Amino acid sequence: MNDRPLKLLFVSTSVGALGSGLGGGVELTLYNMAKSLIKQGHTLQTIAPEGSVLKGVDIVEIPGNLQITAQSQDRQTPIGLPENSVLENMWDRARQIQGDFDLIYNFAYDWLPLYLTPFFDRPVVHLVSMGSLNAAMDRIVTQTMARFPGRVSFYTHAQAATFGSVENYPCVGQGLDLSLYQFCAEPGPELGWVGRIAPEKGLEDAIAAVDKLGVPLKIWGKMQDESYWEEVRQAYPDAPVEYAGFLPTEKLQQELGRTRGLLMTPRWVEAFGNVAIEALACGVPVISYRRGGPTEIVRDGKTGWLVEPDRVEGLIEAIVRLPQIDRRACRQQAETEYSLFAMGERLEAWFHQVLSHYPDRIDPGT
Repeated sequence: MNDRPLKLLFVSTSVGALGSGLGGGVELTLYNMAKSLIKQGHTLQTIAPEGSVLKGVDIVEIPGNLQITAQSQDRQTPIGLPENSVLENMWDRARQIQGDFDLIYNFAYDWLPLYLTPFFDRPVVHLVSMGSLNAAMDRIVTQTMARFPGRVSFYTHAQAATFGSVENYPCVGQGLDLSLYQFCAEPGPELGWVGRIAPEKGLEDAIAAVDKLGVPLKIWGKMQDESYWEEVRQAYPDAPVEYAGFLPTEKLQQELGRTRGLLMTPRWVEAFGNVAIEALACGVPVISYRRGGPTEIVRDGKTGWLVEPDRVEGLIEAIVRLPQIDRRACRQQAETEYSLFAMGERLEAWFHQVLSHYPDRIDPGT
């Protein structure tokens, strides 16, 4: 049974079209998971908001209004849907075509898909893409895990721990097409920072550090909160920083690879930190706060430095120590732990395990 290719349906994040950058790291995760599974011989289709584009991935575009991002709301914000919700529309389409697939994989960090799990004829599995942010979301995550053991996955154990003492979950991690990331042995003088320009990413700490050292910093990412960006720039008007926009993977790796190091300064628990492994793949050491997913990625003192959270002085000390890191060790870690093949193997084993416990399984189309 494990040798039979699977027919898989991905249901994307509902906060933005794939390729727009609004979905943050989930966009790269979905793309790389799709690529890894297609390479392993599985058939895959993705339901996503209208305007989505992913090279080589079959996409069914669904119109509707986007969801508000969970990280922009507080813990007690009630669950809600906008009028003509794209989330509702995507899951209605999934319900209609579920019989064509073995398994449905949800990428939306939202209450509705988890609630719908028992109402589908095909097994629905979930990637929880962020840490604990909302009380109602926490409840439905833990309820679904209890009712359907092994069907709710996380990127890292640090992320899973934010939901309490949860058990019976797979950690899917992440993987990259390493052929797209070129090793750079001789960097330029700049540091790098990559992410959505939003308060929870803590960009001001990175800027404060380079302002004190006089080291140039290049910033890439989706401009999600322009007022926040203006506040940070006004606070550090003379800091040697350059905002270089949101770049596709091929262009980003070229630019990022030339930096001396990547700064990661999240105010919240990052579920994983895709940009950390992108940097490592280019040979770029990572300096990150010791918080969330990056703590399970960065090998302190070998492929970067872990700094106590929210401590700018710690960032400064780590920047000074960057020459101690061997850039080849960074690339080697990416090759060993974060290839598409390694991720595909993890996903394939998980899906087959779910299907082996699913009652009344029938082949699609029979």
